[in-house]
Amino acid sequence: MHERAGTTATADDLIDVEGLVRAYYELKPDASQPTQRVAFGTSGHRGSSLKTAFNEDHILAITQAICEYRAAQGTTGPLFIGADTHALSAPAQTTALDVLVANGVRVLVDEFDDFVPTPAVSHAILKWNDDPAKRAEGEADGIVITPSHNPPADGGFKYNPPHGGPADSDATTWIANRANELIEGGLREVNQAEPSGVETYDFRTNYVDDLANIIDLDAIKRSGIKIGADPLGGASVSYWAAIRDRYGLDLTVVNERVDPTWSFMTLDWDGKIRMDPSSPSAMASVLEHAGDYDILTGNDADADRHGIVTPDGGLMNPNHYLAVAIEYLFAHRPGWRDDAAIGKTLVSSSMIDRVASSLDRRLWEVPVGFKWFVPGLIDGSVAFGGEESAGASFLRFDGTVWTTDKDGILLCLLASEIRAVTGKSPSELYRSLVERFGDPAYERTDAPASAEQKARLAKLDGDAIAATDLAGEPITAKLSRAPGNDAAVGGVKVVTEDAWFAARPSGTEDVYKIYAESFRGPEHLREVQAEAQRIVGEALAG
Repeated sequence: MHERAGTTATADDLIDVEGLVRAYYELKPDASQPTQRVAFGTSGHRGSSLKTAFNEDHILAITQAICEYRAAQGTTGPLFIGADTHALSAPAQTTALDVLVANGVRVLVDEFDDFVPTPAVSHAILKWNDDPAKRAEGEADGIVITPSHNPPADGGFKYNPPHGGPADSDATTWIANRANELIEGGLREVNQAEPSGVETYDFRTNYVDDLANIIDLDAIKRSGIKIGADPLGGASVSYWAAIRDRYGLDLTVVNERVDPTWSFMTLDWDGKIRMDPSSPSAMASVLEHAGDYDILTGNDADADRHGIVTPDGGLMNPNHYLAVAIEYLFAHRPGWRDDAAIGKTLVSSSMIDRVASSLDRRLWEVPVGFKWFVPGLIDGSVAFGGEESAGASFLRFDGTVWTTDKDGILLCLLASEIRAVTGKSPSELYRSLVERFGDPAYERTDAPASAEQKARLAKLDGDAIAATDLAGEPITAKLSRAPGNDAAVGGVKVVTEDAWFAARPSGTEDVYKIYAESFRGPEHLREVQAEAQRIVGEALAG
């Protein structure tokens, strides 16, 4: 933990916005340098212009590649594009529009020239494609320009195909490879034009008006509970005011400032400015208001993540809130299919497993990445999909799809519905889960690993794990493929009756991530973590 974690940022912590944007246009990537090539992670291409990892050439090439990809897929409808509040998002959108228009793509930007949350783009794509008349004009897709909760110097760019969610690895690999080819070719094959004739779309009104079909806003209003919403300087700022006004809620937008330096933020655990609503350090200034509201919430820069603060429990651990949300939703959504499953990533808490078992619902466990939930959300076979990193979405009251990308605004509103309907805070309800199922200790740590070791870990088979016991318990499963969809997890997960660990290589650092949990308490968790390093080390050495 950094010595200044949780303290307000100072002038020395802030980015030079003009210098950052200047670097976006002036620095040119060297395709021979891996860190300067286009690379799509679980949420698109990300990087800083100061490190020549996110600049004009990247966005020109990526957008041209997307145009070619969508044409090859027969996607001929409009492309919805939205950007968050990061300093690099606006120039990246301008660059993208130049290429989209030059390639004859029908583009829809925000009607009010406002910031657009990730879930609003997903919602727009699905709404278009669900309308037979509009779909006849061609399927829609989208681009979201955001590095999510990452620091102010970063930029991000991701593609959402017609299903409305994050593109799968087949699409992103093709787009990244083609973009790098275009950069290596001096961008000679990139089409550019003045972005004239761009159409507009009211993302905000379409999203806000539709919320009544997925959240019991009447119950929230009737209850009179006092709600605070902090956008953390992100794209949801105008949305929260619109929700308040549209539904007559006692809701205060705690902080309406939009500042690309995020000078009002408190520093995260590592001393960096990071808009992570699930981090106690990043949310320190928000937590000062915990006693002022019945429910207080936070979102990251593109509003795909949520943070839930209660007067009695402070900032909830994301795993805890997901477990509460699941139990509440499956008891209060009679329109959902009886066989609809509960979706979770394999590094999310096993408290969810125990809740699912008590509900007699199928648990659908998938690798890390929200893209895995997309098919189930679309056809209603998965009613809820959630990640341990505070990202989730679920179905409408009638069991139809809402978004196929994470929706932090939705999960924040759900906390208010839970409080209004049950009379208890989500943290109170979590304590009741602990009384019934036990109190798990959960933590993510890092262990050093070379590039070669990380590559081996990503392809490691569960059968390569020789150990038969973990921290005094027999091992019941050694997984290299997810139980829900048999997809490779890019690492391993080892399970016992009361504990588990998962090991996955980091995509950016010389470490691998160890996720671990124990229902036997913190001391047992430490044993699990220590043995996890030994077990993985032996497997990689063998």
